[in-house]
Amino acid sequence: METTWLADLQALAETLNFSRAAEKRNITQPAFGRRIKSLEEWCGAELVDRSTHRLKLTPSGEAMLAAADDVTARLERAISEIEQMRAATSTVTFAATHALSFIFFPRWVQGLGHEASTMPIRLLSDNMNECERIMMEGRAQFLLCHDHRDSRIRLDLNAYRHVELATDRLIPVSRRDRDGRPLHSISEITDRPIPHLAFEETSGMGRILSSALSARTAPLQLSTVFTSHLAMALKALAIEGKGVAWIPESLAADEMGPAGTLTSAGSADWAVEVRIVLIRPRARMTDIAESFWNLVQGINSRVK
Repeated sequence: METTWLADLQALAETLNFSRAAEKRNITQPAFGRRIKSLEEWCGAELVDRSTHRLKLTPSGEAMLAAADDVTARLERAISEIEQMRAATSTVTFAATHALSFIFFPRWVQGLGHEASTMPIRLLSDNMNECERIMMEGRAQFLLCHDHRDSRIRLDLNAYRHVELATDRLIPVSRRDRDGRPLHSISEITDRPIPHLAFEETSGMGRILSSALSARTAPLQLSTVFTSHLAMALKALAIEGKGVAWIPESLAADEMGPAGTLTSAGSADWAVEVRIVLIRPRARMTDIAESFWNLVQGINSRVK
């Protein structure tokens, strides 16, 4: 039995006309009729009632049509799954936090050279909790994120390894006033709480800052006025003068220059040193993912 016969039966059931069904299947009517006859011989039963003016399927034909629909749906699902598996083995997929997706990731990949820039790459950008989930579910081969010694990544270290790509700092920033001074400062003594543009706890930055700031001996009078897992959102509100935000220095650099609208909201000791790391499973990955890892490993030697 040929699977094309099943499509022929479906076309005939839809049109209830041999001529239109043959046209739909892009073959001549005699050839179409022979294929329906071949399917009937394979089934050992008449599938089409030809005795009346209006063509209809026999009960056997209805049963065979249901089977044809089921087989066709199964084949389509199988083809789709195969295509997804093929795409997965030919693509390097990253889960990356929002803070690193916009500026660091494209510059970093470009800096790896021609070999990396010609690889098919897929980027899944989300908060840290979701990025960790994506890795644990195997939907990405690599996780790109910030890391801090006092706020560990929630992955089984026995099942993953990492390489340090760069260092960064989370710095408190505020809009400048007309004199170039911070509109909101954490270094000045004040009776009023300082408006704080904070990261949500589900974000990697939120975890890191919560751990780092709680370890400080000098308390801060902060009043949270806005929360988000998007560093870009906190940066935008800081530019508008809504409060103080700790954001990656790499993300704030363009606005921290002499002509920029942001300035440091505190002394250098309020900065939090962080690492930018690339994480992968210890188990062997697809060939293209392993090739990418070898490329990165050759450039960055501090592999754990």
